[in-house]
Amino acid sequence: MIPYHAVTRDIEVTVRPVYLDGQSDVMERKFVFGYFIRIENHGVEPIQLMRRHWYITDETGKVQEVEGEGVIGQQPVIDPGEAHQYNSFCVLETFTGSMRGHYIMERYHGERFKVEIPRFDLKAAVN
Repeated sequence: MIPYHAVTRDIEVTVRPVYLDGQSDVMERKFVFGYFIRIENHGVEPIQLMRRHWYITDETGKVQEVEGEGVIGQQPVIDPGEAHQYNSFCVLETFTGSMRGHYIMERYHGERFKVEIPRFDLKAAVN
């Protein structure tokens, strides 16, 4: 798995995508991709992940936007020097695509800011 990294305001996001061959069906044009995410807080105060916003692009250029509260049903607090990890997936109708996006984080005093999720490639049969 190729790692992709981005750092915004002392918050590092690492993504490792993987093609899920066993859950995909080429004949049905269903290509399933998993991705593993690690969010590290290199700052000096705790942050809370409030929202996510994804742009999922297939090889034809079609873009799906997905946004909502937290990640996988959670709004984790990440203390200084700590990390939060989770994994999820997406389904494309094409062999390749990409994802990118951002998180909305909040500091305890209420300041909200965006944290970049690096653009990463999705490629069927390539892990």
